[in-house]
Amino acid sequence: MTGPWPSAWGTPAPCDAQSRAILDKAARENFPVAPFFVPRAWRADLMAVYGYARLVDDIGDGDLANGGRDDALRLGLPADAADDRLAMLDAFEADLQRVFDGAHSPPSHPLLHALRPTVRRCGLTPAPFLGLIEANRQDQHVRRYATYDDLLAYCELSANPVGRLVLGITGTATPERIRRSDAICTALQIVEHLQDVTEDLGRDRVYLPAEDMKRFGVSETDLTTPTAGAQLRALVAFEAERARDLLNEGTPLVGSVHGRLRLLLAGFVGGGRAALKAVADAGYDVLPGPPKATKFSLLREVGSTLRREG
Repeated sequence: MTGPWPSAWGTPAPCDAQSRAILDKAARENFPVAPFFVPRAWRADLMAVYGYARLVDDIGDGDLANGGRDDALRLGLPADAADDRLAMLDAFEADLQRVFDGAHSPPSHPLLHALRPTVRRCGLTPAPFLGLIEANRQDQHVRRYATYDDLLAYCELSANPVGRLVLGITGTATPERIRRSDAICTALQIVEHLQDVTEDLGRDRVYLPAEDMKRFGVSETDLTTPTAGAQLRALVAFEAERARDLLNEGTPLVGSVHGRLRLLLAGFVGGGRAALKAVADAGYDVLPGPPKATKFSLLREVGSTLRREG
């Protein structure tokens, strides 16, 4: 999921330095997470949800500060359990249940404690939160995807819950908007996978469908070279076009809402389009490092989206 907006992310509730560091990662996303122009209450709720999603991903990726030992202790595990990502995810899910338990003991982790008011205020259900945990469980034992449909099923867990939570926070969820939101979120996930081919391979994960790699004559060895060959570039261009089609399918979501939410959703779509442009401008060579959109490119794509859906 590079942050194009300069500041004013909004924080959910006072939290420790480690939790603050997780929230600060919002500034490195492809799209604005909780920009200054949305209402203050939305900013707090959006950042609470972002903090949750980012923390789940950091557990699943083994990217927690201090090796995750502090987080393990918070979740009631011994410090050396931080290396067991499945155990950490199980403990985190148990702590999440306390967010929804009402009168029972509050959650132990500060970011879950910050999430509790958002869940109550917006009437959010456990399903999307659990989906994000399940996606990270899947990452521990599924490291390759045979087909594009398999990848889409993964995105249903790893990406689509985020958009559904945004609609829940803003009180704008309808079946049609959820369908459009899912298309946008899946597209953003695919774009991120394209940007991070080298990083993901370093984690022994490949999110390029095996059937497509075979079709384009690309092997995993081709992913380890300093720069991409013609066949890999063609494959990345093919997957980028699929992501662009999904963005096009989801873009009418922007025109279905009004005011500041319309601008926020245009930021998500524009962020995806700007990231795709960065990939294209790199000649679809994603191996030297993630191609990142400039702030100017983002603003231009946001403006184009707003005009198109005006």
